[in-house]
Amino acid sequence: MAVFLAALVLWHLASNSGLVSTFLLPSPRTVFETLIELAGSGVLAKHTLVSLRRVVSGYLLAIAIAVPCAALFSLTPALRRLIEPLLEFLRQIPPLAMMPLLILWLGIGEAQKIGIIVLSCFFPIFLGVRGGIAAVDRKLIDVGTVCGFSRSEIMLRIVLPSALPAIVVGLRIGLGYSWRALVGAELIASSAGLGYMIVDAENLARTDIVLAGILVIGVLGLISDHLLRGLIQRKAPWLAGDLEMARA
Repeated sequence: MAVFLAALVLWHLASNSGLVSTFLLPSPRTVFETLIELAGSGVLAKHTLVSLRRVVSGYLLAIAIAVPCAALFSLTPALRRLIEPLLEFLRQIPPLAMMPLLILWLGIGEAQKIGIIVLSCFFPIFLGVRGGIAAVDRKLIDVGTVCGFSRSEIMLRIVLPSALPAIVVGLRIGLGYSWRALVGAELIASSAGLGYMIVDAENLARTDIVLAGILVIGVLGLISDHLLRGLIQRKAPWLAGDLEMARA
């Protein structure tokens, strides 16, 4: 909290002392008044709800695709050797570079915007699951085999619980990437969303609205990460130490 207060004070001093033009960096008071105005008119709630729906949809879809794919790759070495080079190639391509293709394939509706978020979230989650599974102690699997566990029981009762710390880190990184991709996803052919609000304000030279939108995205990102950590701590309290290490 002290860091946020210090940043707020420095922001106030920079914008009010003349060091930076108030056009380029409006004062915190101006941005706060803009936020109040946007909230009062209902514009902020409209854009926020649209962006939240896109982020949640893209993030959950990325989890639904990445987790089974990572588990399948870990259990099937032949498939991994066959497809891993292609995945590594795709991982190097920025999701925004795929936007023209996504527009051609998916149109300019919600599917294209959610697709950008899915591409941004997929690899952090995928690599987190794969890394966690690869780090599982082989002796634990041998013990499960001796006890007569089937392959699915070994995966559910030994591998996934052991890999959970790495999976959690991948989930948190993927969630952060979803918010980073939001503005890019809403750059083209969008009429609502926080990213659209920021780009539209840039065209109108409304720096105060741009900063207001950035602050809202940052706050929503912090809240979503806090909720995710709270959910994990409630369902898997033994991971509290790993969450703190990941946070650090």
